[in-house]
Amino acid sequence: MHNQENNLLESPWLKWAIELQFIAQAGLTYSKDSFDLKRFERIREISAEIMSMKSGLSMELVQDLFCNETGFQTPKLDTRAAIFQNDKILLVKEISGKWSLPGGWVDVNESIKSNIIKEVKEESGFNAIPVKLIALQDRNKHNRPLYAYGICKVFVLCEITDGEFAPNIETSERGFFDLDNLPLLATEKNNKEQIELCFQAFHSDNWETIFE
Repeated sequence: MHNQENNLLESPWLKWAIELQFIAQAGLTYSKDSFDLKRFERIREISAEIMSMKSGLSMELVQDLFCNETGFQTPKLDTRAAIFQNDKILLVKEISGKWSLPGGWVDVNESIKSNIIKEVKEESGFNAIPVKLIALQDRNKHNRPLYAYGICKVFVLCEITDGEFAPNIETSERGFFDLDNLPLLATEKNNKEQIELCFQAFHSDNWETIFE
């Protein structure tokens, strides 16, 4: 599987499919001519066919992932909170059984800061205070599997006050972990290297935000 991912990364097909999707969506957004709209719709279909063939994903899944959006295509925002206690980092256990930093997509009516506060409360029960921006990362450079759309991952160092945890539709547990004793991670959302980056920011007195 690892070799398959490396081959996919090295192949230009995926980048071409993503670029075709971008061109098609921009055309569908700004074009007025009905014939041009049909052409851009066909370009979008071709990009989905390429993605399905090269990734092994079903056409249905590919179309659901990146053929249903409207408007000019821009990266999505994903916020992740880094919260420490006794030199251990907070992780939440997802329904899948894997663990992640509290976080998620930024809702349309939220800012980075307010979304972090909301996600930490929903997933861990803690009341969070965002303190410092750790990093802005291009997800496809760090996480697998590759997604057919751009994602900007935002890691934020936070402090917590209080809050009770209750199992919910997203998470079943919360816990604090040493860097050398991490549980099974949801690596599509955060991997060990990203969590290690959060530890580095926490231990630094003069951290400078990393951005890509």
